[in-house]
Amino acid sequence: MKLAVVGGGSTYTPELIDGFARLRDTLPVSELVLIDPATERLELIGALARRILARQDHAGKVTTTTDLDAGVAGADAVLLQLRVGGQAARLQDETWPLECGCVGQETTGAGGLAKALRTVPVVLDIAERVRRASPDAWIIDFTNPVGIVTRALLRAGHRAVGLCNVAIGLQRKFAALLDLAPSDVHLDHVGLNHLTWELGVRRGGPDGEDLLPGLLAAHGEAVASDLRLPRAVLDRLGVVPSYYLRYFYSHDEVVRELGTKPSRAAEVAAMERELLALYADPGLDEKPALLAKRGGAFYSEAAVDLAAALLGGGGTDVQVVNTYNNGTLPFLPDDAVVEVQARVRTADGSGPVPLPVPRLDPLFTGLVSHVTAYEDLALDAALRGGRERVFKALLAHPLIGQYDLAEGLADRLLAHNKEHLPWA
Repeated sequence: MKLAVVGGGSTYTPELIDGFARLRDTLPVSELVLIDPATERLELIGALARRILARQDHAGKVTTTTDLDAGVAGADAVLLQLRVGGQAARLQDETWPLECGCVGQETTGAGGLAKALRTVPVVLDIAERVRRASPDAWIIDFTNPVGIVTRALLRAGHRAVGLCNVAIGLQRKFAALLDLAPSDVHLDHVGLNHLTWELGVRRGGPDGEDLLPGLLAAHGEAVASDLRLPRAVLDRLGVVPSYYLRYFYSHDEVVRELGTKPSRAAEVAAMERELLALYADPGLDEKPALLAKRGGAFYSEAAVDLAAALLGGGGTDVQVVNTYNNGTLPFLPDDAVVEVQARVRTADGSGPVPLPVPRLDPLFTGLVSHVTAYEDLALDAALRGGRERVFKALLAHPLIGQYDLAEGLADRLLAHNKEHLPWA
């Protein structure tokens, strides 16, 4: 089995390699191709990847290349983990929105729109080249903003699934609090990428006992602390929002915080420099502890599990993925992309089929509908360009919604992204 990783020079990659090595029975990879234009980083991480596999007696071969077409040829699955513009662009995404009093974040609000505009055309070009070289390959997208990028891929007819680590992270957290194996914890995970709520925490499967009320009663403080929300908010909602909901539920507080401390992009850039220095040590043959602070917890396990199920190997039948709505949330269009539990392994190999979900309260449906409308406009702007489309997407976003803010943000977005947006 051959897998290709586009963005293989990422500092995340050793986490992924470790997952392939540990979970070889789930996904027997014989060849792993790391693809990246950054030659120096690619060779550094490729060498570490080989040492990690050797340490764990994995017989798989790791190759590196800057040639996308050659790298994806014959691949069974292609994983996308790229960042157009690198950490420098992320730093901008997290900075200029603050000038307008809006949250600066790489996937939410104006910064998230900038990332979508830079990313969607690049991903679609990659996907077309994958289709030519390996027409039956699955594309697993871990590139943010996952919901918008996955929708672009599906609309273009690609065999694509979006993946995020929020659900698996919460599953592991809840399992530890409840003293259960992660496989015994099923989440009623409903919403859009980076806009989800856990409506239930069930023992054993979709029809199991709902442990959420007891979990909140016994461990509400710990859960709220992780989300950086007051315990009272969780008690009043009766559900567990993803930590990205803090940008909506505490927007002004978050903006004040962001204005008084270094950006996450600056922290990550410093961490990446340290990680690359560690990776250069020829004696290092395992992922370093520092990598856990980089983000993407349990990414490798989620990616391996999804690839295995899609390719007919091991893997869990039911997983949280980003895929077409197709009636799952009846108040959204069928071609909206939702993040829900889905049956990944299907008899005809056609890909994920969402499971029925609990009814979503109007308290949440309004926000989901609002953000879906924004994502429609964001994707249109990413595909067709134009300042007016950018302005409309910003005006439609629930964290912006005022024409003067949208005007100022549109000007800043275009000024900071000219090199990545040919039409700008």
